[in-house]
Amino acid sequence: MAETRTALVTGGNRGIGLEVARQLARIGVMTAIGARDQAKGEAAAAELRAEGLEPIVVQLDVTSSESVRSAVEQVLHLFGRLDILVNNAGILKGSTEGAAASSVTSVTIDEVQATLDANTVGPLRMMQAVLPCMAKEGYGRIVNVSSDLGQLAEMGGGFTAYRLSKTALNALTRTAAADMGQGNIKVNSMSPGWVKTEMGGPNASRTVEEAAETAIWLATLDEDGPTGGFFYDNKLIAW
Repeated sequence: MAETRTALVTGGNRGIGLEVARQLARIGVMTAIGARDQAKGEAAAAELRAEGLEPIVVQLDVTSSESVRSAVEQVLHLFGRLDILVNNAGILKGSTEGAAASSVTSVTIDEVQATLDANTVGPLRMMQAVLPCMAKEGYGRIVNVSSDLGQLAEMGGGFTAYRLSKTALNALTRTAAADMGQGNIKVNSMSPGWVKTEMGGPNASRTVEEAAETAIWLATLDEDGPTGGFFYDNKLIAW
């Protein structure tokens, strides 16, 4: 990259988020790990520092507007700017098996509301916090970590709350990209696939390294790169 960029990765203390933070730091991006639990964030940062990388940690709960505002202010204070936002933090209530069996008739409204707050409204809070500074600099890359479970073209049953949240996140991506226009602020969604993480479980088919690849590509797009798209393995997929 022609100049040093800065990034904030939400939910960056484990799984896909940690791998995205690692890969961004490896290519010279000044990276902040956003973690709901500060101690877990520091443990993740220590892991990266042992590899010779230099991330910072900010306490960040995307369901709290005050936490979001404070975290972004800290990053701006330390880095002076914020170029890249990876909206990775998210929840899947209960076990994977339980969520798979959670139909429209069985899902609780509390579960739907909590999942939407974390997985959809949380990224909106983050975008509202970072877009003004991106607009000021005339540069921004926002990557929303979505899911093929939110893909209308292949929509199935089960995972009701999660599917709703990720479909809405994709709508947020399209809306934000349209609002930003065709300038140098890019907003895209990606599906990491079924990944071996605490959320995905041990039987998943993909590694965190494979999952992070598309996020890194979208986070470092050239000025003529796409915006308002949904991607898997660096390729455009249907909504």
